[in-house]
Amino acid sequence: MRPLVLGTVAAATLGATAQVVPMVTANGPVRRRLWPRLAGVGPTTRIALTFDDGPDPASTPQFLRLLARAQVRATFFVLGRMLERDPGLGRELVAAGHEVAVHGWEHRNLLWRAPAATYADIARCRDRIADVTGVPPLWYRPPYGVLTSAALLACRRLHLTPRLWTAWGRDWESTRPPGEIWQMISKDLAGGGTVLLHDSDCASAPGAWRGALAVLPRLFEWAQDRNLTIGTLGAHQADEDERRAVGGFVGGNGRHGGCGDG
Repeated sequence: MRPLVLGTVAAATLGATAQVVPMVTANGPVRRRLWPRLAGVGPTTRIALTFDDGPDPASTPQFLRLLARAQVRATFFVLGRMLERDPGLGRELVAAGHEVAVHGWEHRNLLWRAPAATYADIARCRDRIADVTGVPPLWYRPPYGVLTSAALLACRRLHLTPRLWTAWGRDWESTRPPGEIWQMISKDLAGGGTVLLHDSDCASAPGAWRGALAVLPRLFEWAQDRNLTIGTLGAHQADEDERRAVGGFVGGNGRHGGCGDG
């Protein structure tokens, strides 16, 4: 089932299901099984690399330098209030070939926000990204991965596609060493997956971003050893759409790799 279909179903019974949707989508294994596209599952030859909570002048430039050296592009889910503080850094992300996506204006759990406030938060961030970078964003990821019915409906109105992740390292704790972060990522990571890391500590422990930065070379080496391409969600999705088109042409039996919608 596609996430926007889920949004339509949720809208029909909004009051009754307001808490059910986030409980289901926040569960990683359930999310990957029932809504693989929502989880960020794509072609088995690729990995999508994503970062949340920036852009942060204290840390994001270090990620940009490392990504440039590795010739890797990624998708940055930015907070509107962080982009407002340093719009030049947002433009630098786009100039370097990265995607800038919506993480909301404030890093607040959507469970405690009314539908109107949820829409306003997402729309404000989307509009600011478009104004600053000149590129309308395509993707939305809610804070804490809590995707409510109101957020799904807002995404439909704003022409945004929700995307979560298949693997993360819980890198928001400053005491978590890079080896442990990598262990958590690698146990859930496979070709076709989407990795979540954080390029800012604005919503986590001070200095927590250093663990994410330190683990990136391991991720690059892991992907290279498996002949996997690391890139943006846009490239991830484009390859998946092409695979689906080819699969449909030959009969849609899904024998070309990757994962379907379920």
